[in-house]
Amino acid sequence: MIPSSFPSQEEIARLSARMLLEIEAVHFNAADPFTLASGLPSPTYIDCRKLISFPRIRSALMDFLTVTVMRNAGFEAFDNIAGGETAGIPFAALVAERMALPMTYVRKKPKGYGRNARIEGAMSEGERVLLVEDLTTDGGSKLSFVDAIRETGATCGHTAVIFYYGIFPETEKTLGDHGIDLHYLCTWWDVLAEARAQGSFDAATLDGVEDFLNDPRKWQEANKK
Repeated sequence: MIPSSFPSQEEIARLSARMLLEIEAVHFNAADPFTLASGLPSPTYIDCRKLISFPRIRSALMDFLTVTVMRNAGFEAFDNIAGGETAGIPFAALVAERMALPMTYVRKKPKGYGRNARIEGAMSEGERVLLVEDLTTDGGSKLSFVDAIRETGATCGHTAVIFYYGIFPETEKTLGDHGIDLHYLCTWWDVLAEARAQGSFDAATLDGVEDFLNDPRKWQEANKK
């Protein structure tokens, strides 16, 4: 069923942050930072893949993501929903079901045999495609997926994610320069505010996270091993 009436974007952000905290998808540790895929340290880590194991929260967030996209981009703006391999695939399927649209997925690279395809499923020239992923940090990984979609002759000017870091100012410019609008439910700032309201972590940990969010590049440089 296509959702049509939901809370304000501010309330969606608060509730989304609350749900991510409730299932312990959010990890904070300023004293012993996590190492990101880039090799840089971070006192924050989020695992949106956990959402697939929580059906009530999963359903609510997918309703939120669907209505956010329709509010921002239009109710008849898309012909196809594409998931990015691998984390975006289940969420793309759930959004496609809600929007009553075909679903496809995009491989990170050609599979190396058979058709050697990057697009799995049926995607046609001229289709307007929404790329769905679990999260975005600096937006870089989205560009390759979008380029693969555009190579089919389809268009892709929008990507939707559950979680957006919201701390790297270049992200939306990177996407915008590539002709992509970003839609999301919540950021680290929303999660931090909800974590403080709930007392989910001790004050020193939350203060350390806030220092990182205010100047992530400086924090990473100071905490390199």
